[in-house]
Amino acid sequence: MDLLKKLEQCEARYKEVCELVQSPDLVKDQKKYKDTMREHGYLSGVCELYDEYKKVLSGIEDAKVLITEEDDVDMKEMAREELHQLEERQPQLEEEIKLKLIPPDPLDEKNIILEIRSAAGGDEASLFVRDLWEMYCHLAERKGWKTETMEAQETEVGGFNKIVTNISGKFVYGTLRWESGVHRVQRVPQTESQGRLQTSTATVAVLPEADEVDIQINPNDVRVDVMRAGGPGGQCVNTTDSAVRLTHIPSGLVVIQQDQKSQIKNKEKAWQVLRARLFDLEQSKKDAERSAARKSMVGNGDRSEKIRTYNYPQDRVTDHRINYSAHNLPGFMMGNMDDMINALNVYAKEEQLKADITEMGGQ
Repeated sequence: MDLLKKLEQCEARYKEVCELVQSPDLVKDQKKYKDTMREHGYLSGVCELYDEYKKVLSGIEDAKVLITEEDDVDMKEMAREELHQLEERQPQLEEEIKLKLIPPDPLDEKNIILEIRSAAGGDEASLFVRDLWEMYCHLAERKGWKTETMEAQETEVGGFNKIVTNISGKFVYGTLRWESGVHRVQRVPQTESQGRLQTSTATVAVLPEADEVDIQINPNDVRVDVMRAGGPGGQCVNTTDSAVRLTHIPSGLVVIQQDQKSQIKNKEKAWQVLRARLFDLEQSKKDAERSAARKSMVGNGDRSEKIRTYNYPQDRVTDHRINYSAHNLPGFMMGNMDDMINALNVYAKEEQLKADITEMGGQ
């Protein structure tokens, strides 16, 4: 059985990795240490399921023997009940194992830069941007993540045309990676006196934060301009050259950072955003080279895709990629969105599993 053979291989590799983890030399190479610990955690979870699977298979065989050989009627009946439960559990466990056998993406552990921009809908779209940003901040608070606003372009009505936030913590990108795309809201705006329903949109981009080791940028490829910051701010903001604009010449990417009074801090944040955007471009190219099934899921992260609708009159939020709807929209907007996120991640793994099987069949 291919599944058992794969699990046996994982178990053998887990024993090897356990020995590696105990080596005092491992910590000398931080990258190798991090990769080994990631593999150890992944294989540990696989082996836990394998242990349960072996017990289920063994239990099924034992129950069948009891039913065949036992003379006691009560013992036979107990064995039949146990066999029924174990045979129900077996296919469920096999599906769990198949999904677990897909190795985690190293990017999943990365922090992110979250960019939310207003699209169609004017003032109402900017208010929706604020709502989405607050939703992700509530989620971050629940999960113990740290948030830091890097840029915020406020509107007169109290919304945002654009807001950029750094979110750091455990498994941030792995949790939010499928949030990229166009989010649509249907509701009666606060500014609507006639009570008419309006549809507005906002774009969300989830960029894995890139370290300097993740992507090399030639300083000669980047033009750095300093200027006076525009928009509202304190005395220093508009009277000193604190704003920084980075132009990456090969790609044409432009990053402007002006939220801080310090030119040095603005430059640091601008480089942070530039690295993330270039890293995202690089990952998108790699994704395009992989099998189509995973891309078709959720996400090329293409912002032209309407991925989700927040329908206030019907108290419903629907993710169109997986045809999944949740009610209690106020609770969802308070960051209680784990069921939706989990459904997206399971679907993505299932699509990847199909792609892996297809590729194996073609070899």
